[in-house]
Amino acid sequence: MAPECSRRDAPPSATLLIVCVALYTVVLAVASSPKALASSSALSSRARAAPEQQLLLSADLTTEESARRPGETRRPPSVEQELDVARAAIRRTAQRHGDAGRAGDGNVSSANTWFDAGVEYALLASVYRNPAAFHRSYAEMEKLFRVYVYEEGEPPILHAGPCKNIYTIEGRFIEQLELMAPSPASSSRRGTRRRSASDVRTSEPARAHAFFLPFSVSQMVQFAYRPNTYDKTPLRAIVADYVRVVASRHPYWNRSAGADHFMLACHDWGPEASTGHPELHANGIRALCNANSSEGFRPWQDVSVPDINLYDGDMPRQLLAPAPGVTSRPFLAFFAGGRHGHIRDLLLRHWKGRDPDFFPVYEHRHEDGFDYYSFMRRARFCLCPSGYQVASPRVVESIHAECVPVILSDGYVLPFADVLRWEAFSVAVPVADIPRLREVLERIPAPEVEKLQQGVRLVKRHFMLNQPPQRLDMFNMILHSVWLRRLNLRLDH
Repeated sequence: MAPECSRRDAPPSATLLIVCVALYTVVLAVASSPKALASSSALSSRARAAPEQQLLLSADLTTEESARRPGETRRPPSVEQELDVARAAIRRTAQRHGDAGRAGDGNVSSANTWFDAGVEYALLASVYRNPAAFHRSYAEMEKLFRVYVYEEGEPPILHAGPCKNIYTIEGRFIEQLELMAPSPASSSRRGTRRRSASDVRTSEPARAHAFFLPFSVSQMVQFAYRPNTYDKTPLRAIVADYVRVVASRHPYWNRSAGADHFMLACHDWGPEASTGHPELHANGIRALCNANSSEGFRPWQDVSVPDINLYDGDMPRQLLAPAPGVTSRPFLAFFAGGRHGHIRDLLLRHWKGRDPDFFPVYEHRHEDGFDYYSFMRRARFCLCPSGYQVASPRVVESIHAECVPVILSDGYVLPFADVLRWEAFSVAVPVADIPRLREVLERIPAPEVEKLQQGVRLVKRHFMLNQPPQRLDMFNMILHSVWLRRLNLRLDH
């Protein structure tokens, strides 16, 4: 069941908006790209790029500890020292498995069935860029990563969000962090394994690796925006005021110019709201559903968040039932949706009503008696065109229906693309090829379609929204994406 979070959903007329960097590239190839460490000259001198050799640190702190004199009080490692250890561990794992792992001679670790679930390495390597490096990075996050949630402000605009309809993930992510009981940093020091990454919230900001700004852009639109004006000034003002408040009350924003702070927004206007404060826009980690590279989304610094539309707050029951295999699906491809944006208009002009028995394309999905999700479960491919913005909840819906997503978009940076090989479980078709879309899909051999569906099954767990969160699910994958961006930043404090 969905949590009892805010049900003040944004106006239904607002449409959700909608380069790949390998995990070990994001974390480790920092010397060759200054952008990968500090995305803007606006960063203070205390947030800086580091030479590559500084990432080659020991996997443990034994050298530092052995230097202590007898009777000397042991000092806990600094936040950056902890991250250096994690960086080095991930780097070694990535290098060790980078080439040999492609051959696939066994699982990541026979003791780590929570990750590989008994799946052979060759299959994991087909959907992950480096399964062993991802496993190590996720494990390091679980035992180390600490996030401080600023407590300033009140609902409904702060500390709350919509937990159903098109902005579900925005409210559920905020709500989940709010539900966590903050724990002391000592409970997650190296050597003490936390139960899961879902225990990430800390009560000690001085020991935090990242700081969350708990405002909801969807709630801003609901309560501060004047309908039909398209004036986003109130949204930018709220963001600017909130950053000024936390910067004046705490030292953490100013020491990094916001580089270790993150926000999450699934409303179309999330990117524009972030411009309310120049340092947040330039330096901060922006977790966005509107992950459009042509509109300033930076894959090395920002996080692409999966879009999910839960009308009543829960996953539709049709998508929870076991999904049929490819051979039991009579439709080649399926789409139903409004004529929102030029890509959908092109799709509907060419394919609406052309062949409803094999290639059903409809302009509406909410007509009486129309079972949208049953069509998804009966199609081999599910068409996922961008609307007014790049993201589409159909991508997540397709994965739940085990229907191979067909990405029809320009500039969409896909979620979790730094660790997932999207080409192993989806098909990207250029917008220019929409007039010949059926031909493109029919040319994919049946064994390849089955392989793509197998890939969908393997990654499905990463697009599950659980309450409470579970290992490797959507909530924790978003956290892992933030963790990677924090690893990609070195701060001198």
